[in-house]
Amino acid sequence: MAKDISKLLEGWDYDPDRVSVRIVMGDDGREKIQLRLDLGLLQLEFDGRPDGKRAGGCASWFDFYQRKQRDLDADNPDGKPFELESEDCVRLLREGVQYYHRYVSFWHLERYELCARDTSRNLRLFAFVRQYARHTKDKLQFDQWRPYVTMMHARAVATPLIGLKEYGAALGAIDAGIRAIRAFLKEYDQLQNADNCSELAYLLGWREEIASKHAGDDPADVPYDPLVKLQAELEQAVSEERFEDAARLRDTIRQHSQGPGSDPAGTL
Repeated sequence: MAKDISKLLEGWDYDPDRVSVRIVMGDDGREKIQLRLDLGLLQLEFDGRPDGKRAGGCASWFDFYQRKQRDLDADNPDGKPFELESEDCVRLLREGVQYYHRYVSFWHLERYELCARDTSRNLRLFAFVRQYARHTKDKLQFDQWRPYVTMMHARAVATPLIGLKEYGAALGAIDAGIRAIRAFLKEYDQLQNADNCSELAYLLGWREEIASKHAGDDPADVPYDPLVKLQAELEQAVSEERFEDAARLRDTIRQHSQGPGSDPAGTL
């Protein structure tokens, strides 16, 4: 097999001012994400670890350490509590960066439910490290990114709801993000610096824009559409954070909306 990737990059120049990402079909028949970098590309799996590998016999290092924590606490309820050492946190951080590349790719591909799935995963990772890391420096290495990932999660949940004209549900998702970032600032005794938090400022401004633009909009005034049931199921799936179900429903809605023969994935 040829190892030179030059042909893969022909006609796909790197642009430092934008995220260049596309979906391709892999040799195994599954869709892959390709993210263009200045010196090549990253290829990511849609599901599981973005690199397609397993870790410690589990689906990910996060799953591995969660299982280890549960087993230790169950076997030794009165013993020494589970702790993450610095080398454990290094593994988890490297893995978390993989998910970062993938959720950013999903965002730019407008696969919002999958972006929400991966941001939710990293937020759970941060909470796990906060609870179990032995050293404060390791906790902070993860938790410094919590406002940004919280903002991205709120955007990923709210954006498709806005597309469905479910403005109340979208504002609810944004409000949840605002509360979470304020809780973060309070936790670190930084509420007095809330005006300097760009993620909080973004969500507050976005909320005001949506609320003012769509004040008084009532979904009951919208004429019946045969996709209403699917859209309602999508809204419920997003609100319950069943992101894989939401992604399938969104693809179905796209196919019905665009007609037969359309490509629900698309590329950028």
